[in-house]
Amino acid sequence: MIARLAVALLTISSALANPFEAKTTPSDSKSAYMTKLMKNAIPTQNSQLRSLDGNADVEVDITGYSLKFTKCQFVRAYDQDLADANAETILATQRFVIFRLCPSSYCSSCNQGYGEYAIDMNDYLEYTVEYRQDEQEEMCETCNENCYYEAADDGAAEEEDGEDEDAEEEEENDGGRRLSYNMDCDTCVTACQKIDNMEANYYIDATTFINCQQIQEEDDYYNKEALYAGPMCASQGSKIKIGVFTDEDCMYLDSSKDVEDYLADEDGNQFKVSHALLKTVYDESECIDCLADKDGDDDAAEDEVKDVCANLYASAGKCESVHGFVGISSDYYDEASNQVSNENLVCEFIDSLKSGTYSQDGEIVIGGSKMYTNGGTSTTGGQKFALTFFIIGTVGLAVYAAMLHSQLTKGGKADLSTQGGAMA
Repeated sequence: MIARLAVALLTISSALANPFEAKTTPSDSKSAYMTKLMKNAIPTQNSQLRSLDGNADVEVDITGYSLKFTKCQFVRAYDQDLADANAETILATQRFVIFRLCPSSYCSSCNQGYGEYAIDMNDYLEYTVEYRQDEQEEMCETCNENCYYEAADDGAAEEEDGEDEDAEEEEENDGGRRLSYNMDCDTCVTACQKIDNMEANYYIDATTFINCQQIQEEDDYYNKEALYAGPMCASQGSKIKIGVFTDEDCMYLDSSKDVEDYLADEDGNQFKVSHALLKTVYDESECIDCLADKDGDDDAAEDEVKDVCANLYASAGKCESVHGFVGISSDYYDEASNQVSNENLVCEFIDSLKSGTYSQDGEIVIGGSKMYTNGGTSTTGGQKFALTFFIIGTVGLAVYAAMLHSQLTKGGKADLSTQGGAMA
């Protein structure tokens, strides 16, 4: 039974190894088929409607949904390119993120009526980090416009010019001005100053490393190997952190190393990694509303989808019908045959990513679980007992075999001696 499960899981992993076109590895041709297979939604600009399989009659409306991170997972699977290149290993690490589109009215619980999706980690980070960076930049621009004041001698004229406008826009909140995005001036000024002074305070934003970056060059004289920093799954897939890798594609994680040990300037000043912005793309308590803000006060304008939701939806493998997702038109299941015929395969793969089938570094786990530590794994108590039992049993059998061999050898010599005496 275990052997069959292993073969089945390995078959699924091999068939679905990187089923999404990676933005940073265009030479990865093996994903072309699965990319075409799973890419069923083609976003159209300035509209909430999605045409699936090129059929204009099949529409998807996700304006009533919000984006929510579910899990990050590495998967070690067979790689034909590595096999053809006679590499040291034929297993490549594929990186996936699972997310949901939840009804915006109850995104925090998200237990029904949602769609579940799997996407390459590079694509997920590219779209969500860009969205959060734009959001942060807009916040600080608004903060600068509303919360920073000129010198006192210029203040009187400024106050006179904008007195009526300020009276309408301001409201008292603990002695500070409250901005339109529900943050008071004291809070936003402090936050934006920290962002502006991050480098001066010897911090590096973790999003700097969402694409694999070299942090140490190879040096045979000092016995140094080339090392790279990139995103990794942490805390059993509930977080995305920056780890140290031994290859330029950030596929092989070295959990014994800490990225901050390799970040220093020319003067030897050590830097720390700030995960504040990166955290917003995997925090399950923070949903991204897919409904875009309308320009002006035109209530009659057509609802639009935010680019981050449209891009992720278009690029991801989809598991929707089993969860009661209702954003698809009634003609969908008659027209989108490609999605329907392969949805079960996608759902099974997503379930395998969530079920603990793989360890943190992507190794398949059979016949027992692996415990997560600081980026690595350790054996459970049951595994240690079984290992001890088999070792003791093996030693015992070896001793018993040696005793039998000794007895048979002695017995054989006695028989030959007796036969020789009789013949003499």
